[in-house]
Amino acid sequence: MNYFAGEYDVIVIGAGHAGIEAALSSSRLGCKTAIFTINMDAVGNCPCNPSIGGTAKGHLVREIDALGGEMGKAADACLLQMRMLNRGKGPAVHSLRAQIDRREYSKYMKHTIELQENLDLRQAEIIAINKDEEGIWNVETRMYALFKSKAVIIATGTYLGGKVFIGDVSYESGPDGIFPAKYLPASLKELGLKLRRFKTGTPARVLKSSIDFSELEVQSGDEPVIPFSYDTLEPLKNKVDCHISWTNEKTKEIILANIHRSPLYGGKIEGVGPRYCPSLEDKIVRFADKERHQLFIEPCGMDTEEMYLQGMSSSLPEDVQIAFYHTIKGLENALVMRSAYAIEYDCVDPLQMNSTLEFIDFEGLYGAGQFNGSSGYEEAAAQGLVAGINAALKILGKKPLILDRASSYIGTLVDDLVTKGVTDPYRMMTSRSEYRLILRQDNADERLTPIGREIGLIKDERWERYCKKQELKEQEYKRIKSTVMSPTKELNQILIDNNTSELVSGIRLSELLKRPQVSYEILKSVDLSRPDIDANIFEQIEIEIKYEGYIKKQYAQIEQMRRLEKKKLPEGTDYKNVTGLRLEAIEKLNKVRPENLGQASRISGVSPADISVLIIWLSKIGG
Repeated sequence: MNYFAGEYDVIVIGAGHAGIEAALSSSRLGCKTAIFTINMDAVGNCPCNPSIGGTAKGHLVREIDALGGEMGKAADACLLQMRMLNRGKGPAVHSLRAQIDRREYSKYMKHTIELQENLDLRQAEIIAINKDEEGIWNVETRMYALFKSKAVIIATGTYLGGKVFIGDVSYESGPDGIFPAKYLPASLKELGLKLRRFKTGTPARVLKSSIDFSELEVQSGDEPVIPFSYDTLEPLKNKVDCHISWTNEKTKEIILANIHRSPLYGGKIEGVGPRYCPSLEDKIVRFADKERHQLFIEPCGMDTEEMYLQGMSSSLPEDVQIAFYHTIKGLENALVMRSAYAIEYDCVDPLQMNSTLEFIDFEGLYGAGQFNGSSGYEEAAAQGLVAGINAALKILGKKPLILDRASSYIGTLVDDLVTKGVTDPYRMMTSRSEYRLILRQDNADERLTPIGREIGLIKDERWERYCKKQELKEQEYKRIKSTVMSPTKELNQILIDNNTSELVSGIRLSELLKRPQVSYEILKSVDLSRPDIDANIFEQIEIEIKYEGYIKKQYAQIEQMRRLEKKKLPEGTDYKNVTGLRLEAIEKLNKVRPENLGQASRISGVSPADISVLIIWLSKIGG
């Protein structure tokens, strides 16, 4: 009944944030690639918040861009408002967040795919995948088309076995009322993949003209706008304001009075929800002593009147939702255009994968995004980029891309997934990294652009700009170390005004910048030899000077970690045969199958004593 429809190097299933980066990277590296989507109008869709970035997530977007990915460029091109979060805290947690035009973002990504050489975009539901005797993957569509491919990347998002819940109402669906991937889960289980059920929630959209903005707190964007992408050279402008409101006791009262009607508390939802992004009813129950909860009212685009209620995801019945929205200041007469809903979906246990995001037992099969048990557009895009690059590199016979925890948040994300696994949808946070003072958003290009260049995703013009920036940074370091600031009246007044002691003798500019109260900016009028260069260079140098001691300590920790990473563990080892390991360690090591001692040391249930046993064992077998 099937008919042969074509052959590719790489087939990507799903055209969300993970699938897009996977398909673009593999095709840009020279592999003939196809990307399949259930609905072509949903390419690059943002079914939840119309925003890119946020705490730690902004780091991921910067890193994706530094490696040669697309998300940062698209976010800049579709920008409504940009803010740098956590400015009141240390530089390690500064994170960009962009409110974007949802439809423009989708259009941008779809058109980028359509224009990309070596890449075909096709609308079809994939219902089965399997491997033939020659090691080639067969991919079957619902229209009986059969495609063959050397590699397959599964990036199904929340479509895989998707089911929507709104109170007592539930039905099979992907996000935004689009058909789910109904038949593929059975095929994946038959193949031998271990699936589980997770769930996530999406807030309501309300009509802009029905909101009383006079009652809301205004949240403006930052000026000047800092872009995500190092390719964005033209200045960006904020186009809109966002707004803030709060729930109250009346909101809480309505939710608690109807909590029995929630499918989450009524036991109808089987899937595990995100720990760090709970629904409003979950927040009300879990934080019963809290008087109010913040919500953000954000535009979905320039050509729509839909407003998104961030922080208000819910699966309560529609009538209850309307009632509690109307208790909130500014939303007393809000017209709900789209109700909030919870969506349950199938995903895989990521412990079945290695650090390239290839399945250990299924060569040529990769997973990315929410299929891997993560949450968020940015986490998905990062994994898509890693999977797409590695699928292409394997086909091209080149060494894989493996980013360790010290290189990037992307490396931390992948390592957490494949080493520690997940019990609920994984969300990236700055606290997940041991090296966050080194893995800042401002230096993503320094850390990863040389890697992107080596892979082949950073083109000549971009590389030349990067090299020029590094040259200017080196020159500026030399300048501040050789420039002596004299104790002039003007300089001392600046120091006094900024609550630091005045000078009595000359001091090198580099030493002066070490003071917490002193910055490049306040010295601008007295730093007469200051060059006219990119503000990002000043920012990086100032951070590196002020935190020099802490940064050195983190590099020492990284060196120790990398020594363990270099000690490879033999493939196919049965740890029952390693004398001296505890039973729990044997069980966990055989399940995760770590690639090296570094990974083994991060597995929950493997103790330092177990690592010592492995070190001795490796030395005995010549490892």
